[in-house]
Amino acid sequence: MIKKATTYILTFCAIAFLVLSCSEISKVKDAITKPSARQIYKRDFSDKSIFSGWDLAFDRAKSDTIAIRLPYGEKGAFNPTANLVYSYTFALKDGEALQADISKDSANHHVFIDLFEIGGGQNSLVASSGFGQSELYFASPHGGDYRLIIQPQIGASGSFFFSFNSQPQYAFPVAGKGNASIQSFWADVRDGGRRNHEGIDIFAKRGTPVVAVTDGTVSFTGERGLGGKQVWLRAGLFGNSIYYAHLDSVAVTSGIRVKTGDTLGFVGNTGNARTTPPHLHFGIYKSRGAVNPLPFVYNSPKLNAKNFPAAFGQAELRVKPSKAYMRVSPDKKSDVVISLIQGEKLLVLGQSKDWIHVVNELGVKGFVHKSIVQT
Repeated sequence: MIKKATTYILTFCAIAFLVLSCSEISKVKDAITKPSARQIYKRDFSDKSIFSGWDLAFDRAKSDTIAIRLPYGEKGAFNPTANLVYSYTFALKDGEALQADISKDSANHHVFIDLFEIGGGQNSLVASSGFGQSELYFASPHGGDYRLIIQPQIGASGSFFFSFNSQPQYAFPVAGKGNASIQSFWADVRDGGRRNHEGIDIFAKRGTPVVAVTDGTVSFTGERGLGGKQVWLRAGLFGNSIYYAHLDSVAVTSGIRVKTGDTLGFVGNTGNARTTPPHLHFGIYKSRGAVNPLPFVYNSPKLNAKNFPAAFGQAELRVKPSKAYMRVSPDKKSDVVISLIQGEKLLVLGQSKDWIHVVNELGVKGFVHKSIVQT
């Protein structure tokens, strides 16, 4: 009896050792090969035939025409019986970053987030969420058009709220100030039309600290030209050159490294700003020249689920009028995707305020106003 018990224990230990060994080997392999969240999900999914249909739905979503403007919010419920994929096209300006957050009431269900840059008729993957993550951050290196695809795992259910926001890539350059202090903008006319403003002006009391908007190296300090007392900050070895002008005084020296938020100088009106109230002229220069710095520092409002109505209670809706339209965006002035007929069945993906995100029986996606559908 003792011998049998010993045999069982040894067998159990051997199996446990093999399982743990395989798990550790898998972790080491993943650390080297860095598989995507989708690859991990596929590897651990036993029924490959079901997975192939899920994967095909993702590929088809790359051609969806849904277009939105940031910030954007959508509330709804995942449908466990349908392979629904959420796809959104939008633009990011040079200097903006995307922050995509998914709130869901089921922590056990995975959601996969992939961001593609659209150009030349192609989708180029630029960012993906990690396995088990429900958010994605991406700083656009040059601005452009992007497609965000969100796909819940097979059989996922429960309610969700999508929140897509644009964020500035840099901190605000004047301590204690924000958007309201910007009173002169990019391309404003100067000198009777002889030149345009290559930056933004941020007004504040004389002596207000001017701070580093990002980590970098001070490449120049001094007083010269129209900018008066000034600081130039280089973001990284080949990064942007950031220009602070009209300072009352300078607090740093050339060649030093600074961190975001470190004081570089103080607001003034030196140079050609002697006849104006104290302000900071803030500019950003790339290899191609000056670029609009506003998107780099402008803080857009953030969305909150409380500001959105409850999602449409039914998964399936019918068109009420004899003729109606599905549109590419949640806006009555946006392009029409297709015409709809009375009684046509639509499957609900989600709701963005007064607009319902739907897909018809042929797989065409778009938005319809809540007034033209009924349960």
